[in-house]
Amino acid sequence: MGKVKINSAEAWLLAARPKTLTGAAVPVMVGLALAWADWNQFNPGCSPTFLCNGIPAILCMLFAFAMQIDANFINDYFDCLKGSDRDDRLGPKRACAEGWITLTAMKKGIAITTVLACLIGLPLILYGGTAMVLVGLLCVIFAFLYTTTLSYVGAGDILVIVFFGFIPTCIPYYIQIQTITLECLAAGLAVGLVTDNLLMTNNFRDREQDRISGKRTIVVHLGETWAKYLYLGLGFSATLICMIFISSGKWPAAVLPWLYIPFHIATWKKMVRINYGRELNTVLGESARNIFIFGLLLTMGIILSVFLN
Repeated sequence: MGKVKINSAEAWLLAARPKTLTGAAVPVMVGLALAWADWNQFNPGCSPTFLCNGIPAILCMLFAFAMQIDANFINDYFDCLKGSDRDDRLGPKRACAEGWITLTAMKKGIAITTVLACLIGLPLILYGGTAMVLVGLLCVIFAFLYTTTLSYVGAGDILVIVFFGFIPTCIPYYIQIQTITLECLAAGLAVGLVTDNLLMTNNFRDREQDRISGKRTIVVHLGETWAKYLYLGLGFSATLICMIFISSGKWPAAVLPWLYIPFHIATWKKMVRINYGRELNTVLGESARNIFIFGLLLTMGIILSVFLN
């Protein structure tokens, strides 16, 4: 990569980490697909409209994107302050640590994206009630707490399951249907488990640096051998959870996610073979791809079940 001009558009694009937006899109996509499939069950004889259903769906997706970018900016800023992004960093380069964006500019960027995310999410009160204010506040608060505190005590994986699984899957569903079902919770958990493999790969790659920095991730706690098996188990667990859809006749949503497993196993084998170093960034990229594959297969299965029943 050539020299990046300080505080340039290119620098901000790199800091936003656009590749991570798949992780934000997938749970919303799954939640909306499930809401569409369940619409007639909860709203018999009433067809969905763009004003009541399309607008909040778009707002949910945009809010997820804005919060993902905001979380990336926060992570970039505070990791630089804490000295976590040192010269021996194995992961992709970070904007503040590389000097592409000044700390002052990043503080302003965090403020702007936080306000923007809140403005995008505010109209959702009209569709989901005042509880949406609490949901939005929790998303913002924990975006800060993750990097500043919780990722250092091994709580990062729990936050991923909650804020990249349950919340972005179940809230779009709730806004559309006005309730949350067991299937919706199961879908949120499945997506959260698959998405956690992205964090697992990141922490597996950085385990030695994290140990030195005092960052007690689950990989540091478990050690590399058990961490490898946990990565494998997360993917299989997510797929097994999808079997719940058989009980409601949505069997394609139970079957199609199994096509994700060969990709998951191939990526796991690569992680085991590489074991350490910057080459694990290829595993990070494949894990991100696998999240999208899983989400797409589950979404297709949910939609297909409507036409086959």
